[in-house]
Amino acid sequence: MRDPFDALLATPDLLADLVEAGLPPPLTRPADAPDAQSDAFAPLLQAIRPTGTRTPDAPDAMRRRLLARVGASAASARSLHTLRLADTVADVPAPGVTQRALYRASAGRTRRPGEPDAVTLVELAPGAAWPMATALPGTRAARSGAPGLQRECLVLRGSLRAGGTLLHVHDYHVVPASADDGPWSSETGALLYLRESRPGGDAPARPTTQRAAAAPWTAYAPGIRRRLMWQQGAQAAMLYHALPGAAVPHHGHRHDEECLMLAGDFFLDEVLLRPLDYQLAPAGTQHHFSCTDTGVLLYAHGDVDLDLL
Repeated sequence: MRDPFDALLATPDLLADLVEAGLPPPLTRPADAPDAQSDAFAPLLQAIRPTGTRTPDAPDAMRRRLLARVGASAASARSLHTLRLADTVADVPAPGVTQRALYRASAGRTRRPGEPDAVTLVELAPGAAWPMATALPGTRAARSGAPGLQRECLVLRGSLRAGGTLLHVHDYHVVPASADDGPWSSETGALLYLRESRPGGDAPARPTTQRAAAAPWTAYAPGIRRRLMWQQGAQAAMLYHALPGAAVPHHGHRHDEECLMLAGDFFLDEVLLRPLDYQLAPAGTQHHFSCTDTGVLLYAHGDVDLDLL
């Protein structure tokens, strides 16, 4: 018996509509695929049919519902900034140093609450030193360590010496805009998450470091715990650990919310993030659901308390 989805996908303009909505077209159904009418999906397929005799309008109604769902999902995804690690571009600002831009705020625009100016992944080869005065990828104007920008750094791998401070995995280091902690270097090699932003009124006066080992894991929600690495007013930098199946309910964002995947897979609405994928949800947006099937470790920068809806 013919799969009812075959007629739906054979609609001439459906593939074009899916692509225009922002999602890839469906894969071609293999010729040797099991008959949908005789497999476990049959009850689901029967449920979407009208009762009684099938009418010619049924595929059109199903098509409209499908495209409405696809359009809503694509519109929601377009309001967020998502960047896969595989889509980043490597830049070499100094010998042995590689930078990959994750986010860059538009020049000449008022910043949203909590919006960073620039976010990058920085990798130092063993023995490399970074003077922190070279242009960030994609621009000659914005410069790491430039006056007026506060720097926040999370060590993802290896060890880093920031001035006189030796940092290890998951240590969090904050350098205020008015301070200079000298060149950064690594004897062993290091991978860093670097966030640069305009400081708030309660910004620190000198560099501060939160050691991961000294930051306790606290219960946050069923199956989820977190480490508070740094806080400035209503914003914070946090590490989250979630067990398989854990979920965060519908919530809004008073400040920009950044998520960097460290391990595992995580769904932010219908966008699946994997290790070192990055997403920024602007202030004023929402996440309808956030969940993990595998368990996850992630870094987040945003509201210290979720705005549950």
